Amino acid sequence: MSEVYRVIITPEAQDGIRRAYEWIVEYSPNLVSTWMNGLFQAILSLERMPLRCPLAFENDLFDEELRQLLYGKKGKVYRILTIRRSEVYVLFVRHSAQKPLFSEEE
Repeated sequence: MSEVYRVIITPEAQDGIRRAYEWIVEYSPNLVSTWMNGLFQAILSLERMPLRCPLAFENDLFDEELRQLLYGKKGKVYRILTIRRSEVYVLFVRHSAQKPLFSEEE
Protein backbone atom coordinates (compact mmCIF):
# COMPACT_ATOMS: atom_id res chain seq x y z
CA MET A 1 0.00 0.00 0.00
CA SER A 2 1.33 3.44 -0.87
CA GLU A 3 2.07 6.15 1.63
CA VAL A 4 -0.65 8.69 2.39
CA TYR A 5 0.42 12.33 2.67
CA ARG A 6 -1.33 15.14 4.46
CA VAL A 7 -2.23 17.88 1.95
CA ILE A 8 -1.85 21.48 3.12
CA ILE A 9 -3.30 24.34 1.07
CA THR A 10 -1.28 27.52 1.62
CA PRO A 11 -2.91 30.96 1.91
CA GLU A 12 -1.55 31.85 -1.55
CA ALA A 13 -3.26 28.79 -3.05
CA GLN A 14 -6.48 29.58 -1.15
CA ASP A 15 -6.35 33.07 -2.66
CA GLY A 16 -5.93 31.61 -6.15
CA ILE A 17 -8.91 29.32 -5.56
CA ARG A 18 -10.98 32.25 -4.33
CA ARG A 19 -10.11 34.38 -7.39
CA ALA A 20 -10.95 31.50 -9.75
CA TYR A 21 -14.23 30.89 -7.92
CA GLU A 22 -15.19 34.57 -8.19
CA TRP A 23 -14.47 34.59 -11.93
CA ILE A 24 -16.36 31.36 -12.60
CA VAL A 25 -19.36 32.34 -10.47
CA GLU A 26 -19.64 35.56 -12.48
CA TYR A 27 -19.35 34.00 -15.94
CA SER A 28 -20.61 30.42 -15.41
CA PRO A 29 -22.61 30.35 -12.18
CA ASN A 30 -24.26 27.02 -13.04
CA LEU A 31 -20.82 25.33 -13.28
CA VAL A 32 -19.09 26.74 -10.22
CA SER A 33 -20.21 24.03 -7.79
CA THR A 34 -19.08 21.23 -10.11
CA TRP A 35 -15.80 23.03 -10.78
CA MET A 36 -15.08 23.58 -7.08
CA ASN A 37 -15.89 19.97 -6.14
CA GLY A 38 -13.65 18.70 -8.94
CA LEU A 39 -10.82 21.01 -7.94
CA PHE A 40 -10.84 19.77 -4.35
CA GLN A 41 -11.02 16.15 -5.53
CA ALA A 42 -7.94 16.81 -7.67
CA ILE A 43 -6.14 18.44 -4.73
CA LEU A 44 -7.06 15.59 -2.38
CA SER A 45 -5.78 13.08 -4.94
CA LEU A 46 -2.32 14.38 -4.01
CA GLU A 47 -2.62 12.39 -0.77
CA ARG A 48 -1.44 9.40 -2.78
CA MET A 49 1.42 9.41 -5.24
CA PRO A 50 2.09 13.17 -5.45
CA LEU A 51 5.25 12.46 -7.43
CA ARG A 52 3.10 11.26 -10.35
CA CYS A 53 2.75 14.91 -11.29
CA PRO A 54 5.37 16.29 -13.68
CA LEU A 55 7.82 19.01 -12.70
CA ALA A 56 6.50 22.52 -13.30
CA PHE A 57 8.43 24.66 -15.76
CA GLU A 58 9.28 27.03 -12.86
CA ASN A 59 10.95 24.16 -11.00
CA ASP A 60 14.43 25.70 -11.35
CA LEU A 61 13.30 28.72 -9.29
CA PHE A 62 12.77 26.55 -6.20
CA ASP A 63 15.14 24.64 -3.92
CA GLU A 64 12.68 21.76 -3.78
CA GLU A 65 10.90 20.03 -6.64
CA LEU A 66 7.93 22.08 -7.81
CA ARG A 67 5.33 19.83 -9.43
CA GLN A 68 2.09 20.64 -11.18
CA LEU A 69 -1.22 18.86 -11.36
CA LEU A 70 -3.45 20.09 -14.18
CA TYR A 71 -7.18 20.41 -13.57
CA GLY A 72 -9.79 21.32 -16.15
CA LYS A 73 -10.34 21.13 -19.90
CA LYS A 74 -10.00 23.19 -23.08
CA GLY A 75 -8.84 26.65 -22.09
CA LYS A 76 -10.14 26.28 -18.56
CA VAL A 77 -7.11 24.46 -17.18
CA TYR A 78 -5.73 25.35 -13.77
CA ARG A 79 -2.25 24.49 -12.54
CA ILE A 80 -2.06 23.18 -8.99
CA LEU A 81 1.57 23.79 -7.99
CA THR A 82 2.94 21.65 -5.18
CA ILE A 83 6.02 20.65 -3.25
CA ARG A 84 6.36 17.49 -1.21
CA ARG A 85 8.10 17.27 2.11
CA SER A 86 6.68 15.10 4.86
CA GLU A 87 3.39 16.64 3.68
CA VAL A 88 2.25 17.88 0.28
CA TYR A 89 1.97 21.66 0.12
CA VAL A 90 -0.30 23.22 -2.48
CA LEU A 91 1.56 26.49 -3.05
CA PHE A 92 -0.43 28.05 -5.87
CA VAL A 93 -3.54 27.48 -7.95
CA ARG A 94 -3.22 29.43 -11.20
CA HIS A 95 -5.01 29.50 -14.53
CA SER A 96 -2.80 28.07 -17.24
CA ALA A 97 -3.03 31.37 -19.17
CA GLN A 98 -1.37 33.27 -16.33
CA LYS A 99 2.28 34.20 -16.70
CA PRO A 100 4.76 31.78 -15.12
CA LEU A 101 5.95 32.34 -11.57
CA PHE A 102 9.16 34.29 -11.14
CA SER A 103 11.25 34.25 -7.98
CA GLU A 104 10.99 38.02 -7.45
CA GLU A 105 7.17 37.84 -7.79
CA GLU A 106 6.45 35.15 -5.24
